[in-house]
Amino acid sequence: MSRRRAVSADPVDRTRLPLDEWRLVESRPNGDLGLMETLFATANGYLGMRGTPEEGRDAESHGTFLNGFHETWTINHAESAFGFARTGQTMISVPDSSVIKLYVDDEPLLLSIADLEEYERWIDFREGVLRRELIWRTPAGKRVRVTTSRMVSFPQRHLALMSLQVEMLDGSAPIAVSSQIINREDFRDDFGAGVDGSPITDKADPRQTTDFTHRVLEPLQDWHSERRMLLGYRVARSGMTLAIGADHQVDSDAEVEQLVDTSADMGRQVVRAHLEEGQSLTVRKAVAYHSSRSVPHRELFDRCRRTLDRVRRTSFEAQHLEQREYLEDFWRSSDVELPGQPAAQQATRWCLFQLAQAAARSDQWGIPAKGVTGSGYEGHYFWDSEIYVVPFLTFTQPRWARNALRFRTNLLPKARERARELNQRGALFPWRTISGDEASAYYAAGTAQYHIDADVAYAFAQYADVTGDLDFQHRDGVHVLVETARMWADLGFWRLHADGGASFHINGVTGPDEYTTVVNNNMFTNVMARFNLRRAARAVRELRAADADAYEVMKVELELDEMELEQWEACADGMHVAKDESLGIHLQEDRFLEREIWDLESTPEESFPLLLNFHPLVIYRFQVLKQADVVLALFLRGSEFTAEEKRADFEYYDPITTGDSSLSAVVQSIMAAEVGHQKAALDYFRAGLFVDLGNLHHNTRDGVHIASAGGVWNALVHGFGGMRHDDGRISFDPRLPADWPELSFPLTVRGSRFRVRLVREGITFTLETGEELEVSVRGETVTVTAEGTTVALADQGPLLNDAVLARPVGLGDERADGSIMTSYVPKDPEDPWEYPVTTDPDDIIDES
Repeated sequence: MSRRRAVSADPVDRTRLPLDEWRLVESRPNGDLGLMETLFATANGYLGMRGTPEEGRDAESHGTFLNGFHETWTINHAESAFGFARTGQTMISVPDSSVIKLYVDDEPLLLSIADLEEYERWIDFREGVLRRELIWRTPAGKRVRVTTSRMVSFPQRHLALMSLQVEMLDGSAPIAVSSQIINREDFRDDFGAGVDGSPITDKADPRQTTDFTHRVLEPLQDWHSERRMLLGYRVARSGMTLAIGADHQVDSDAEVEQLVDTSADMGRQVVRAHLEEGQSLTVRKAVAYHSSRSVPHRELFDRCRRTLDRVRRTSFEAQHLEQREYLEDFWRSSDVELPGQPAAQQATRWCLFQLAQAAARSDQWGIPAKGVTGSGYEGHYFWDSEIYVVPFLTFTQPRWARNALRFRTNLLPKARERARELNQRGALFPWRTISGDEASAYYAAGTAQYHIDADVAYAFAQYADVTGDLDFQHRDGVHVLVETARMWADLGFWRLHADGGASFHINGVTGPDEYTTVVNNNMFTNVMARFNLRRAARAVRELRAADADAYEVMKVELELDEMELEQWEACADGMHVAKDESLGIHLQEDRFLEREIWDLESTPEESFPLLLNFHPLVIYRFQVLKQADVVLALFLRGSEFTAEEKRADFEYYDPITTGDSSLSAVVQSIMAAEVGHQKAALDYFRAGLFVDLGNLHHNTRDGVHIASAGGVWNALVHGFGGMRHDDGRISFDPRLPADWPELSFPLTVRGSRFRVRLVREGITFTLETGEELEVSVRGETVTVTAEGTTVALADQGPLLNDAVLARPVGLGDERADGSIMTSYVPKDPEDPWEYPVTTDPDDIIDES
C-alpha cells in the first residue's frame, strides 16, 4: 500500500547534465526549458533571475524577482464569511535586465535553431557565477565564440553583473549587441504583446501563481545618459515602488558605435562594430534593483546610482572575487561531504547552494517557498522557513537565521490583528503571506493550520538554545513566545472527567497533513503547542532573572500578568495527546481511525497528487496523508516519546502517506533512519535530494523547492548523522547508510564551529573555531577539542525489515465498535462495483 517509490542513486539525465561534484553543468541546450530555467537560476535571497538564455529566447517562463515585491488583488469568494482572507498577494516579475541579444550579419543568435559546434553552460557553487561558452557557425559559415556570465551578488544584495564577449574565429562580420531592460510583467514577449484580456487565473493547480489582466507596473519615469539608464515604477494596487538602473562598459579592438534610449517599458543600449577575424567585443552590464513599500521612485533612483557608482570605482573582477570569498565562508560553515557518492554529493551541494540563494540576503524579509527562483505559490512565505530552513541556518549561518526570525518579529503587529479577527488573544501568524495579512483563501488547509504559531515559536527557541544569543531572545523572542502562548491558552478548552481530572483540548484545527482538515486534537498541533506554552513561561522567567529592567518593560508592553505563566504550564501539562492502545499508536486526530484506508497501491499513478484529481471532500473521508504529520512531531519533539512509540507510529503512518508534498520525504527519511528502517531512509532521502534535479514532482519549472532543500540538510545531519538537540544539549546516535563510507559536516554551536566525521567504526569531532564544548554520543559525554575526539561505534543502529511498510498496520483490524478497517480507491461513480473493499491486499472481495 505504501507510496514510497525507490529513487535510483542518480536519477538525473547525465546526457544533458554531466556529473560534477562542485558544478551544475549543461552540455546541450534546448532541453526542458522551464526546468533548466529553475535549475540555473541565480539569486541572493533578495534578487533572483531565472536561468533564461541571454538572448531572451527561447524561454518557458522569464522571471526576475525581488523578495517581497508584490501586487495585491481582491479575493472573490463565491460564498464569503467573516474572517475569510480578503486580499491576495502575488510576487510579480520586475523588469528583466538579463537580455543581451547578439546579431552577426544581422542574424540573431537563437539557441533553438543555431548551428552550435560547442556548448557548455555551468554554475560553480564556489563562485556563484552562471557562465556559458559556445561556438556558433552562422548561416553564412562564419565561426563565432560567444562567452557570457551572469552573477547576482551576495555581498551587494541589490546588484547583478552580466557580460557578453564575442570573438570572430573565422571570417569577419558586422556585429550588433542589444542590451535591454524589458517590462515582462505587463508585456508577455519582446515585441510588446500585452496581457491577453482573460480574467485573473482560476488556477487548477494551487501551487502555481496568479496572472493579472490590469497594468501592474505603472511607469513613473525613465531617464538615460551615454552610459546609464534608469526606469521607475509604482505597483498599481499594492503601491510598492521600484527603480532599475543599468550601466554598460564596452571594450573592443575594433571601432565601436553606441546608442542608448529608454521608454516607459524598455531600456536599450545598442553596441555596433565590424569585427575582423581574431577581433573581439566585450559588453559588461551592471544592474541595480531597489524597491520599497512606499519610498518615492526618485529616492530609489539615487540608491541605484550609488550601487552602480561603487561598481564603476572597482571592477567586475573585484566583484567576482568578493563573491567567491563570500561563498568560501559559506562553504566552510555549511559543506556536507559524501566521499564516494558523487551524484549525491553534487545534489547535496546544489541544495545547500539553493539555501544560500534563498536566505543569504533576504535581510528581514521572509524566505518564500520557492525563494526568488520562480513564481510558484505566489511568492508566499509559509511555515516552511521555520521548520525546514531555519534549522540549517541556525547551525551553520546564525546571522542569516536571526534575520529570518526578525521577519516574524516585524509581522507581530499584523499577527495580533489576525488573532483578534479570529476571536483569539495573543497573536496568530498568517498561514501564507507576503505583507503580513492572511492570503490563504481556502481556510480549511490554510488559516486552520494554527500550528504555524508553534512552528515559529520552535524556531525562536531553537535559535536561542543553539546560538546562545540571549540578547535577541530577550528583545524579540520573548515577545513572540508570549503572544503565541496566549493564543494557545485561549484557543483550547478544558474538558472535565468523571474521575475529577481534566484535560486540555484544541479543536477545529488542521495539522501539517492537508488531507485531513479541521479536526479535533491534531497530534502535531497539540505536541507543538505544549512545547510553545512551556517555553514561553520559561523564557519570561529567564528574562526576569537576567534583566529585571527589560523584564519590567516587557511586562508593560505586553500587559503581562504573571499568573499567565502558571496558566500556560497548566495547559501544557493537561494537553490531550490521543493514543490508541490496541494499535499502540498516537492518533493523528481524535477520529482518524474511524475513516477507511485509501488503497494507495491500487491508485493509478496518474491520479497523484490526489489534490489535483479528487475533490477535497473525497480525500477527507479517508485515512490518507499528504505529508508526514505525527511523524514530524516525533522528530521535532523526539525526547517526549519512547523508541517503541516512534517505531509504532512510523510503521502505521508511513504506508498511508502519499508523499504528494515535497516536504514529506525528508522527514520520513529522518524517522525511518532512527527507528531502523534503513533502506526506507535512503529511499526517502533520495526522493528529497533529487526532487528538483530529477524533477520528481514534475513542477520544478515553478521554482526550487526550498524547504525540501533545507530538509536534505536535516536528513543528512539529523537522519544519518543522528544529531539531536534538546534545550541546547547536542547528542548523536548515527545511522550511516550501508554503502556510504563516510559522512562529514560542520556545526556551529554557541559560537564554536566543529566538524563531525562519521564512518562505520566511529564518529570524530574536531573543533575548528571557538571554545571547546561538550556533546554526547549514545549517552557518553564527549569534549570537542582542536585535536579531535573519536568515539567508537558498535553499529549503526537497529536494522528492520521494510516489508512491514508494504501494507497499513491496521488493515483488517477490528475497531472498538466492532467494525473492520477496510481499504479501497474512489473510482467511477457510474459503476458502483468499482469500489473493491479489502482487509488484505491479496484478498480483494469479488462483488460480481
